[in-house]
Amino acid sequence: MASTKGKFCMTKHYGDASVKFTNPPSIISAAAIVGQKEGDGPLAAYFDEISQDILFGKETWEQAESELMRRTVELAVQKSGKTMADVNYIFAGDLLNQTSGSVYGARSSGRPFFGLFGACSAMGEGMSLAAMLVDGGFADYVVANASSHFCGAEKTFRFPLELGTQRAPTASWTVTGDGAVLLAAYGDGPYVTAATTGAIVDMGQKDANNMGAAMAPAAADVIAKHFRDLNLLPTHYDAIVTGDLGTVGSTLLIQLLQDEGFDIKSRHNDCGLLIYDREKQDVHAGGSGCGCSAAVFAAYFYDKLKKGEINKMLFVPTGALHSVVTIQQGETIPGIAHAVAIERSIS
Repeated sequence: MASTKGKFCMTKHYGDASVKFTNPPSIISAAAIVGQKEGDGPLAAYFDEISQDILFGKETWEQAESELMRRTVELAVQKSGKTMADVNYIFAGDLLNQTSGSVYGARSSGRPFFGLFGACSAMGEGMSLAAMLVDGGFADYVVANASSHFCGAEKTFRFPLELGTQRAPTASWTVTGDGAVLLAAYGDGPYVTAATTGAIVDMGQKDANNMGAAMAPAAADVIAKHFRDLNLLPTHYDAIVTGDLGTVGSTLLIQLLQDEGFDIKSRHNDCGLLIYDREKQDVHAGGSGCGCSAAVFAAYFYDKLKKGEINKMLFVPTGALHSVVTIQQGETIPGIAHAVAIERSIS
């Protein structure tokens, strides 16, 4: 008999990039806190808190984002009936240098911490990894969190607000918001049943004011892989929700997937299109930022799943992996997306 020593049997791995969870983790609580502009949008009733203070009681935009992260994580844990001491790990990501928004937000928690950089795909990355830990028996309770702050992102990636620079029509508006979920080994659902990890996709797009075009190919790639790896059709899901492609990226995504033989138009939506009223609010192509998909999922879609208004959804946060330095050096903008399958109940 041939020796199997040193070999790993990937019984949970399917196809090129997907996993199915043997014991699907339950999302036992969720919380979302946003700023005033987000609170003026159509999802206001779903958020746990809408802050009138863009600084969240702090002195700088960066400190404000860390405070936003701290409050949201603590609220998500509190809503579950657990305490921070029960949390085995925190996964968190943001757009600031060295993920400092998450680092300083989590430093008082005392909990084991993984800082993530997937740009605006951070919530999908965090939920995927959290589910793997719980399903693998390495943790009972894991937080996945992502945050962003409009002022901090503008200062870092675009222009200081004081310049009053005119925004391009394809530009998106970075959400001031945070979403956190607590995954557990046991619970009443909804459940994370599968995940497909995205690859970096770069189609040569260089316009930092058109994130939707940079991210759409990565979203199409991971969604197509998800369907093929798990032998599914788009009709398997009630909703296929991307992170922050906005108007430009959403149109491209639908076209790209149609070219691959998948028609998602009737069940696709985008968090960047949902969080603002684009007719009344000047956000151009829609919302973006790590906190966009995180807050919309934790507030709006989690509520829909809990009520049974959505039974199965594919959640696909999308990210642009450029930096200030790479853009100034004339580099292209790589994109990435991670797909997380969430179901109201499991058989």
